[in-house]
Amino acid sequence: MDFEPFDTRGYPVVPPREGYTRWAETYEDSVLDLMDLALLDRIESVPWASITRAADLACGTGRTGAWLSTHGVGAIDGVDLTPEMLERARTRGVHDRLIEADLRDTGLDAGACELAVVSLADEHIPSVAPMYAEAARLATRWFVVVGYHPFFLMGGMPTHFHLPTGEPVAIESHVHLFADHVAAARAHAWRLAELHEAVIDDAWIERKPKWSDQRGRPISFAAVWAR
Repeated sequence: MDFEPFDTRGYPVVPPREGYTRWAETYEDSVLDLMDLALLDRIESVPWASITRAADLACGTGRTGAWLSTHGVGAIDGVDLTPEMLERARTRGVHDRLIEADLRDTGLDAGACELAVVSLADEHIPSVAPMYAEAARLATRWFVVVGYHPFFLMGGMPTHFHLPTGEPVAIESHVHLFADHVAAARAHAWRLAELHEAVIDDAWIERKPKWSDQRGRPISFAAVWAR
């Protein structure tokens, strides 16, 4: 579903690769752990420490890879579309390999890992079906999706960042309902093991006081798929 009808900001929009190229330098200063890592902390069904290899798809600066490493995951392959983000991931030293590729067509071997993870990226692809297909090709056991909540996107705020001049820039976004995720997952024999949602609460508002009018709205989610 196109985001444009919901857009209340009217920021200039750029494609994902261009956006993350321009955002890479300040990305770590912009994204709060409350958005993604705090949701990973809530997952109980995935035996992180027993996983010997994982695929960190759309790995960005390596935030998710670092979290996986500290929770005992063995070798981690990172895949991202943007060389500038991969360069920052490389400085963390937590990935076994870093590959420049699309999360929908990684080039990794089939059945290469027990776990695939995608964090804060699915909103940038027009359909989630190819993402679930690639995860099913790669991962034998688990697929974890951490995403920007469709409800929040439909409230009018896209994924965006600020240029050094202060100008806001949005990255091309698409709305995927949970029904879209379920249909794509079921097509590849994934079953839902857990679903968590993060809402704008006191912790968020302490960091972003201007968001006080967003209190109680879901902003991100984590879905755990198993087979």
